[in-house]
Amino acid sequence: MNKIALITGANKGIGFETARQLAASGGVHVVLAARDRAKGVDAALKLQAEGLDVEALTLDVTDAASIAAAVADVEKKFGRLDILINNAGILVQDGSKKVSEQTLDAWRKTFDTNLFALIAVTQAFLPLLKKAPAGRIVNLSSILGSLALHSDPASPIYDYKIPAYNVSKTAVNAYTVQLAYELRDTKIKVNAAHPGHVKTDMGGPSAPTEIVDGAKTSVALALIDAKGPNGAYIHMGEPLPW
Repeated sequence: MNKIALITGANKGIGFETARQLAASGGVHVVLAARDRAKGVDAALKLQAEGLDVEALTLDVTDAASIAAAVADVEKKFGRLDILINNAGILVQDGSKKVSEQTLDAWRKTFDTNLFALIAVTQAFLPLLKKAPAGRIVNLSSILGSLALHSDPASPIYDYKIPAYNVSKTAVNAYTVQLAYELRDTKIKVNAAHPGHVKTDMGGPSAPTEIVDGAKTSVALALIDAKGPNGAYIHMGEPLPW
């Protein structure tokens, strides 16, 4: 029986490569979710052309009706969900302004997608994850969410302050720990993944990590067995400081 995986924001970048690697791992049917239906279908067709078991699903993670429709579609087709990868995210800021000068609108837009939408999608799909033999939830975080590293002048990210984005990922980490605690006695595992500084639209062309490597942590956490971590903050198999 193939596992059913759903990846949000999967029509490009890390999400698209995650879909490719998960499908290529064997035994996983990937539901490639995207806000724009045309872009999602185009992405799915590209992977299908590679012989991969992928289909497209329209899902705007900031829209409650869209989330409900996506859950209904997955439930009707599969009756369960084995893997949820909360990959969708945005980076909105004015680089010319200080932390204290960033607009409240930028904070709200960032949290609406990076945190509140992630929680909404997770809550909506949790009943289907509970029907799986061993559910897995992977929340895309970032090393930029680490309070320990942001507080350490010797850290490589000490001077890399992208206020709303960084704090939203800190909140994602905190939510991951809270949900993992709730589900600790179930067969569902919840973890946060740092993909790396990746050559994507968000990461920029000068980023040191290739997209193929940026997807590896999410894929690994999606496929962990019963002995795998729960409530962890991971990059390439190694824990990061909170």
